[in-house]
This record gives sequence, structure tokens and C-alpha cells, in this order.
Amino acid sequence: MSESEPNARSRLLAAPGWMRRHTPLLGRLVDQLAAVNVLDCATRLAAQAFLGAIPALFVLGAIAPDWVQEQFVSSIRTTLGLQDAALDQVRSVYSATDATAAASTGAVGVVVTLLSATACSRALQRMCERSWHLPKAKARLAAWRWLAWIGVWLTALLFQGPVQDAFGSGRLTGLLLAVVSGTALWWWTQHLLLGARVPWLPLLPGAVLAGVGQQLLSSASQIYMPHAVERSMQQFGSLGSVFVLLSWLIMLFVVITVAVAVGYVVAREPLPARWLRTPMDPLPPAR
Repeated sequence: MSESEPNARSRLLAAPGWMRRHTPLLGRLVDQLAAVNVLDCATRLAAQAFLGAIPALFVLGAIAPDWVQEQFVSSIRTTLGLQDAALDQVRSVYSATDATAAASTGAVGVVVTLLSATACSRALQRMCERSWHLPKAKARLAAWRWLAWIGVWLTALLFQGPVQDAFGSGRLTGLLLAVVSGTALWWWTQHLLLGARVPWLPLLPGAVLAGVGQQLLSSASQIYMPHAVERSMQQFGSLGSVFVLLSWLIMLFVVITVAVAVGYVVAREPLPARWLRTPMDPLPPAR
């Protein structure tokens, strides 16, 4: 072993300490992302969202009015950029069914959807609590919040198509409106799922990062997703779209998890903390 190898290894091991001394903010960001365990949180959230989305599609296909079905198809197409065969698969979910089958599917489907979707709500709550270093809220205090989150986000998904087009005002205005609406939704989501233990203003940096990141991913999906879905369907058939959708959900929740985790660090920096009135004392228990 040459003398240069031990020296190189020593420099490598000393790098984190050097980084914290000379770039303390970067060091705090690295520590925060490691504590949150971004990839683990994102994967869990993607899996729970995927398990909740499929039953929801069947429920909506069975019991929703025609205009709601059409609006959901439009919003999914706009958000994911789906085309051709992949879009036909989505439309097939909303094909007409007889009244008896719709009633039967609706009764069972609503229960399955609620159970699956509340699992996603719970996973998202744990991610927010981990990012803000808070203890887990009691289930009896948080249960209604899980259901409220599901209802609001299903409504938001329903109108994603018109929002992206700014209700006919144009694509550029739609992008700005989508960022603003996404920021508002993630701001409210954090406050709701954290049980109002964190004041509104300190949650704003994470909400802005999430709103911007989500819209950047949606814009990139318009270019990437059609080709990715087409290639996967050629290789794996109809299951190909499932693989691509799950990968997209993982990317989405990586963006959201990083945004919320980084938002915590930004909100506690000296200057933003004064503006946002971030509490530095231990936060109160959930109400």
C-alpha cells in the first residue's frame, strides 16, 4: 500500500467534519435527510398510495357520475402525460357497468378504498412527524385527519386537469396556478397531519418546495411518461404500465419527502426562523 492511500482515506473520513465546519447549513441538511431516511419513506408512501389508488379507480368506475369519470380521466392524462394504450387502460376502468354490479362494487369498494387510503394517510403522517422530529400522534386524535386528507386530495385530483390549464386561461398561467394550489395543499397537509402541533408559518418553506417540486415532476412526466409506458407495455404487456406508475409514485414521494425534510431545516435557520416565528422549544403534544 502506498503512503498516498492512507492519506486519501483520512481525507475522505474527515470530509463530513470539514463540511460541517465550513458549510454548516449543508451539514444540517445532510443530517436531516439521513435522519428522515428519504428513500425508505418514499418507497413506503408510494406502495401505500398505489394500493389505495387501484381500489379507488374501481370504486369511481362503478359508482361515480359520468362527468366525474371524464374529469378523472382528463386529470390523470394531464398529470401523467398518458397516451394511446395506457390512456385506453384508464378509460376502460370507467366503462359502463350494470346497476347491480355497480351497487355491489361500490359497497365493498368504498370500504376497501378507505382502509387502503388511510394507510397512505398514516404513512404520510409518520413522514411529516419524522421530518419535524415529533412523537407519533395517538390514533384516536388522528383518525379523522386521515379521512379528511383523503377527501380533499381526491377532490384536488379531480380538478387537476382544469387547474393545469388555468380553467382555459393558458398553459403558463396554469403552471403558476398549479404551483400555488400544490403549495396550499401541502401546507394544509402538513398542518393537518401534524395535529396542529406546528404553527402555519414554519410549514411554508416545505410546502413551497413540495408545490414547486411536484409541478416540475408533472411537467417532466409529459415528456418522459408516454415513452416509458409505451416501452414497458411492449416488453411486459399491460403490467408494464403498473411498473412505470409505481416508479413514478416513488419519484413523487422522494420529491415530497425531501421538500418537507428540507423545509424543517430552512424554517429553523436564524433569519427565516425570525420571519416565520419558528418555535425552538419542544413542540406541544397532538390535540
